[in-house]
Amino acid sequence: MKSWIILLFVGLTFACKKGKGDFTLKGLITDTTFSSPFLGGIVKLYQIPAGTSQEILIGTQTLGSDGTYSFTFPRDKMEKYILKITKNNYFSLNETVFFSDLTLEEDNVFNYSTTAKSWAKLRFINSNPLAGDVFSYIKQQGKANCPECCSITENIYYGALDTTIYCINDGNTVYSYFYSVSGTSNQGVKSAVTVAFDTTEILLNY
Repeated sequence: MKSWIILLFVGLTFACKKGKGDFTLKGLITDTTFSSPFLGGIVKLYQIPAGTSQEILIGTQTLGSDGTYSFTFPRDKMEKYILKITKNNYFSLNETVFFSDLTLEEDNVFNYSTTAKSWAKLRFINSNPLAGDVFSYIKQQGKANCPECCSITENIYYGALDTTIYCINDGNTVYSYFYSVSGTSNQGVKSAVTVAFDTTEILLNY
C-alpha cells in the first residue's frame, strides 16, 4: 500500500513539473559599431497574455562586460514575450519571442545586436539663386527603415536655398546622397563617414 502511494506521489510530481516548469531565455547583445559586448545596456523582458496587448514586466537587467542576459521565469501560457533593449545614444531593440518558440528541455538562446547613433548634417546652399532653379537629392547610403530615419524618397527644392537637415545614421558608417541641379551639369554624390555619438557635416555649395 505504501509503495503504491509513493509511486503515485512521484508520478504526480513528475507530471506537474512537466506541465509547468520554468523557461530560461538568455543570449548575447553585441555593440556592432565597436565590435564589442553591449556593456551598460538595459534589457527588459515582458510577457503578453494571449488575446491582449498588455505588457507585463517580468524582469530588468543591466548588461555587464560580457554583454549577456538571462531570465528564468514560469512556463505560464502566454502569447509571446518582448525583449526591450536600450542604452543612451544607441538604437533601441524591441524583439518578439513567441511562446511556441520556447522549450523547457534546454536554455532558449536569442542573440541580438545594435549600433551607436550618429548624425549627418546636410547643408545645402545656393550661392547664386535664380527663381527657376530646381535642386534635388536622394539618399544613397545611410540608416533606413527606422522611426527617426530621413526619407529615402527624392527631395526637390526650388529657387533660393539655404537650409540644414539632420539625418540619423549608424555610427562610423557612410552617409551619402546623389544630387543634381536641373538644367546644368552640376550633379554628383556627396558623402562622409558619420562619427559615432557626433554630428558630421556634409556641405554642398552650388
